[in-house]
Amino acid sequence: MMAPLWCVVPAAGRGTRVGGELPKQYLPLAGRPLILHTLERLAAHPRIAGLMVVLGNCDRHWLGIEQLSGKPVLTTVGGAERCDSVLAGLQALPTEVSDDTFVLVHDAARPCVREADISRLIDQGIAAGGALLGAPLRDTLKRAGDNGRSQVTEPRDHRWRAFTPQMFRRGELATALHAASADGVTVSDEAMAMERVGLAPLLVEGAEDNIKVTTAADFALAEFLLPRT
Repeated sequence: MMAPLWCVVPAAGRGTRVGGELPKQYLPLAGRPLILHTLERLAAHPRIAGLMVVLGNCDRHWLGIEQLSGKPVLTTVGGAERCDSVLAGLQALPTEVSDDTFVLVHDAARPCVREADISRLIDQGIAAGGALLGAPLRDTLKRAGDNGRSQVTEPRDHRWRAFTPQMFRRGELATALHAASADGVTVSDEAMAMERVGLAPLLVEGAEDNIKVTTAADFALAEFLLPRT
């Protein structure tokens, strides 16, 4: 059995597409805050040792959780962008998490991730030196013009949708995020940071119901999926 891994959960954003004063991660999903579902699912995985939740500055809504499933839940303060928050979370991990240790990063707004997918990501990702969950693009892909009309159909071969968790060595990921920041590039996920420094993360296919709750309509879909994933 390999050593358990820590998971960084960036939760400093406000989720403006949902609307309202309460940050998206604290809105109710099936009667409880969205983020609580996500954290509980992560903490229940036998390969996850603890959670580092990255909060916004002056977050007044944090639930004050210190432990889930007998595992520590720590917090730190993030930055203006998601990548800044992930870097802050990596830097705040306990000292026993060495630079060579693999670390997971998972969106606070993905409460439906499956245990089997996390296990497959860890098993394949360690062997590959880093990986992310995703799914091949199956829909026809269009490029729109400024007028909102379809201009051309793009090829979907070799195109994937990127999910989380994503998993990389703590030191390599921190270095890649620092490099992107120094170059003035805001990376949209951890894999993009690793790609910029010449690495090719493994794409591990996961269930497509690992949705990211982004809009108000997504809450109803996530509530439907939760007991089924």
